[in-house]
Amino acid sequence: MSVSADTRPLDVVADFPAIPAGYAYLDTAATAQKPRPVLDAIARGYGETYATVHRGVYQRSADMTLAFEAARRRVAEFIGAGSPDEIVFTRGATEGINLVAQCWAGTQLKAGDRILLSMLEHHSNIVPWQMVAERVGAAIDVVPLTADGRIDLDAMERMLRPEHKLVALAHVSNVLGSVLDVSRAVALAHKVGAKILIDGCQAVARLPVDVTKLGCDFYVFSGHKLYGPTGIGVLWGRGELLEAMPPYQGGGSMIDRVTFERTTYAPPPGRFEAGTPHIVGVLGLHAAIDYVAGIGLDAIHAHETALVAAARDGLERINSVTLFGPEDSAGIVSFAIEGVHPHDIGTILDEERVAIRAGHHCAQPLMERLGVPATARASFGVYNSAADVDALVRGLERVSRIFG
Repeated sequence: MSVSADTRPLDVVADFPAIPAGYAYLDTAATAQKPRPVLDAIARGYGETYATVHRGVYQRSADMTLAFEAARRRVAEFIGAGSPDEIVFTRGATEGINLVAQCWAGTQLKAGDRILLSMLEHHSNIVPWQMVAERVGAAIDVVPLTADGRIDLDAMERMLRPEHKLVALAHVSNVLGSVLDVSRAVALAHKVGAKILIDGCQAVARLPVDVTKLGCDFYVFSGHKLYGPTGIGVLWGRGELLEAMPPYQGGGSMIDRVTFERTTYAPPPGRFEAGTPHIVGVLGLHAAIDYVAGIGLDAIHAHETALVAAARDGLERINSVTLFGPEDSAGIVSFAIEGVHPHDIGTILDEERVAIRAGHHCAQPLMERLGVPATARASFGVYNSAADVDALVRGLERVSRIFG
């Protein structure tokens, strides 16, 4: 069977040295491959330009500091932040969520307050809130999903009460690819006085994001899902909220003055960036944002949407396949084959040089809601093509033959 996607090919696979000819990398939702401009930026950062930041008085350190802060400005521009000082560099989205959980929720919430999550959240957007709730005596409520796997905002509207102080939701589901109407979710949260955090890990590489227009209070994402390095992420927070939050960790760089009697802290974002930062990771993130912006997020979204449509069409023709999530999912297709464990699907596809994710995707409550222990997941990126969809479908036809 041949499956063709009506796309205008981005034709950028040559930029990605980790993807050889004939290899279908369909695990971008877990981590994206890195284009040469990112690899080059990392090599330069660790090579001829390397130095520390915010400390040295020598020229190379000053130059690296300028590059580091230029990256912060680029991130702010990329997501529509009001000021670069609202951009906090973290190790990833997980650390960004934990930072808000400890420094905002942990200091603002009290016994009797409530936190609202959804059924499709990643464990990183569940466990930190559970830890805080247990410590302060708050409770957690869970918004159900619509029949096609979207966060049910009508149900959310009915559930919200003044006791809800925080809402935390995924912009795009890492399992179902369903896209949240963030503006409506924000309006509902703010109507009862709650703050709202959006997990943008799966969104920033696929959709244009403007946090000012969205109106949320916190937004987090990871660099490695945006074609950048691992170990670097971003927390955006409203300036007044960051200013009122205590630091997350103590150490160098986050201080104003230290004495044994008393320490005062630097203003945001430095207050939340203790220690020597992931300097080269920040440079790589800057290069990744430039790369994505050069292609255009509208073009990327259109490309991935066409690939998803082609993949769903091809998989629906295999009788034993069950598809999960909405038809217009953003770059992600999760599925199961009757009688075949997703790990076996992944293993056989690997023999066909097709790389997918198989497991619970750090979303065990969602798996329970879907009634399966795990799913297989194909997720697309800028480097994928109709040929990769064809390879996926051929591989799954082989899986069906092997398991009868």
